Amino acid sequence: MSRFYITTPIYYVNAKPHLGHAYTTIVADAVARFHRALGEETYFLTGTDEHGDKIVQAAEKTGEAPGAFTDRVSALFKDLWPRLDITNDDFIRTTEERHKACVRAILQKVYDAGDIYFGEYAGHYCLGCERFLTDKEMVDGKCPDHQTAPELISEKNYFFRMSKYQGWLAEHLHRHPDFIRPERYRNEVLSLLESGALEDLCISRPKSRLSWGIELPFDANFVCYVWFDALLNYVSALGWPDGGKFHKFWPAANHLVAKDILKPHGVFWPCMLQSAGLPVYRHLNVHGYWLVKDTKMSKSLGNVVEPLDLAERYGLDTFRYFLLREMRFGNDASFSEEALVARRNADLANDLGNLASRALSMVQKYFGGVVPEAAPEGEIDEALLELARTSLENYRGLFAEFRFDRALESLWELVRGLNKYIDTSAPWALAKAGDTARLGTVMYLVLELLRKVAVCLTPVMPEAAGKLLAQLGQEPAAANILKELTGFNGLAPGTTVAAGSNLFPRIEAAAEDKAPAPAKARAAEKPAKEKKSVPAPSSAQTGPAESVEYADFAKLDLRVGTVLGVEKHPDADKLLVMQIDCGEGAPRQVVGGLAEFFAPETLVGRQVVVVANLAPRKLRGLESKGMVLAVKKDGGLELLTPSGAVTPGSRVS
Repeated sequence: MSRFYITTPIYYVNAKPHLGHAYTTIVADAVARFHRALGEETYFLTGTDEHGDKIVQAAEKTGEAPGAFTDRVSALFKDLWPRLDITNDDFIRTTEERHKACVRAILQKVYDAGDIYFGEYAGHYCLGCERFLTDKEMVDGKCPDHQTAPELISEKNYFFRMSKYQGWLAEHLHRHPDFIRPERYRNEVLSLLESGALEDLCISRPKSRLSWGIELPFDANFVCYVWFDALLNYVSALGWPDGGKFHKFWPAANHLVAKDILKPHGVFWPCMLQSAGLPVYRHLNVHGYWLVKDTKMSKSLGNVVEPLDLAERYGLDTFRYFLLREMRFGNDASFSEEALVARRNADLANDLGNLASRALSMVQKYFGGVVPEAAPEGEIDEALLELARTSLENYRGLFAEFRFDRALESLWELVRGLNKYIDTSAPWALAKAGDTARLGTVMYLVLELLRKVAVCLTPVMPEAAGKLLAQLGQEPAAANILKELTGFNGLAPGTTVAAGSNLFPRIEAAAEDKAPAPAKARAAEKPAKEKKSVPAPSSAQTGPAESVEYADFAKLDLRVGTVLGVEKHPDADKLLVMQIDCGEGAPRQVVGGLAEFFAPETLVGRQVVVVANLAPRKLRGLESKGMVLAVKKDGGLELLTPSGAVTPGSRVS
C-alpha cells in the first residue's frame, strides 16, 4: 500500500497562534486529506517547540515558570486545530519524554561517530533566531529577519561537523531536483552551499546561561541547542529507532515549512540525518509569507490576523478555500478581508453555489428530484467530458505538487464549463419542447460532474463538500479522488437528490452594509456630481508606470465576455448598465462610464475584456461586478477586444 507522511513545523510557543500558523496547518491538513482520498495510508504530524532562550524570556514576562508557560501556550495550539477541522494523527511536544529520549539517543549516536566536538566560539548571536549568524548572513550588521543587531558572545560549546556534509548535500540536491520545492528554494540552498559559507553548527548552550533544554547525554553541564532538538521531532513522533510507524512512514516523509526556516530544514536537518545514519526525507515543501499591507505578519509588529475570527465571520470552508486559492505556493501573498469576500462571492457563490442551485432545482422541477437516465451523448457532451477529464487530471497532478492555486483553478474550469453547458443546452427549452431523453442526458451529466467536483473539493472544504455530496444523495466518507479520474457513471440513476442548494450565500461588502440614511435626510442631500461618481478615463501616459511584481499582476482575472444587453443607468447620464456573459452561467452586471461614447444598442453582441475579480461595488445604487477595459483616444474611447471571436469566459494571459 502506498503511504504518505506530512509534517508541519512544530510551532514555537512564545506566543499564541495566528494566521501564519493556521495557513501552514490547513495546507498540511488538505494535503493529508488529499492523499487519504487517493487511497494512501497517511500520517499527519504537528506539535509545539518548547525549549530555548525565547521561551524563558516569554515565561518571565508572564511571571510563570517555563514548564507552566509552555503547558498553557501549547494547549492554545492543540485546542485550535479541531476548531479549524484539522485531522492530525499526532501532536508532539518537545518537552515529552518520548522526544527527549530520542534526542539524547541521536546526540550520542552522532557524538560516537566523531561528528560532535568541543570548542570555543565567538560570534554574533541573534536571540530571535536563537543561533549564531555568519557575517555573510547579516545585513548592515543586523539580522535580516529580526532587524536587530546580534549580541557578540564568546563561550565554549559543542559543535556539529556540519561542514563535513556540504559536498554530500550539494550532490544530493543535484541528483534529486525536487528534494526542495519550489525550485527557487532549492537554488537558494545550493547557492549557500556553493558559496562555501557552510560552517560547523553550535549545538549546545551552557547551563550557566540557559538551563531550559534537553541535557546532553555526554556532558551534564550543557543543554541541546533548540534547533538540533526541535528537528528531531519528525522521527521521535514515529518512535525511532524501533517504532513500527518509523519504518512505515519515514520513507514517505514530506515536510511543510515557511521560507524563514528554510536553512534549518534544508541544511541542518539533512546533514544531521546523514551523520546519524538515517535516510533523508522525501521532500521539503516551502511556502511564502502572508503579508498585511505589504508587511510580513509578525507578533512583534502587532499585525497578526486571528484565524478563528475569520473562520467564524465568513465560514470555515470559505477561509480554508481562500488560503489555498489566494497564495501561489512558494510566493508571498497579501491578506485582506476584501479579497476573502471577493473570492467567496466570485468562486463559491457565483460559480459553484450557482451551479449547485441551478442543477438541483432543475432536477426537482423536471424529474421530481430523482437522477434521470442518460441517453447517448452528442458532440457537446463529449466536449464537456473531455474538459472534465483534463480538469480532474490536472487537479490531481497539481495538488500533489503543492500547486494548490493552480489545482483549484483547473477544477474551476470545469465548474465554469458546467455553467456554460447548462446555458448552451438550455434545459428549460428542452423541457418545453418535450425532449425528455435529451433533457435527462443534460441533467445527468451536470449532476455527475458536479459530484466529481465535490469529491475533489473534500480535502479543501470538507464540510461544504460533504453537504454537497449529501445533497446529491452520496456518502461523503466514500470520496476517492482516484476513482473520479476514470468513468462518468458514478451517480446511479434513480438516486434522490435535494430540492435545492444554498451552500454559499453572497456576502455584501462592508461598505454596502451601512443602513440607508432616513428619507428626509436623503432628500436634503445634494446630489453628487457626475464627475465625482464616475472618474473620467485618464489620458494616455507619457512614460511607463511604476513597475509591479509579476505575482501582483497575476492576481488580476481578465476574461473575455460577450455583451448580452445594455441599458442606461436610471440615475446617471454617463453610466451604462451591461449584462455580460463571462462564461459563468448567469450573466454578470457591470456598470461603466461608457454612455458618452457608445449608444447602448451598439454594444450588444460585442466582446469585451472584463476585470472579473474586482471586488463588487455600487455605482449610484446599482451593483457592478467587474470593470470593462477601454483605451482613451482623442475624441473617443476604444474598447479592448480580442482579434477574433472567443468563448465567453476565456482568460486573458
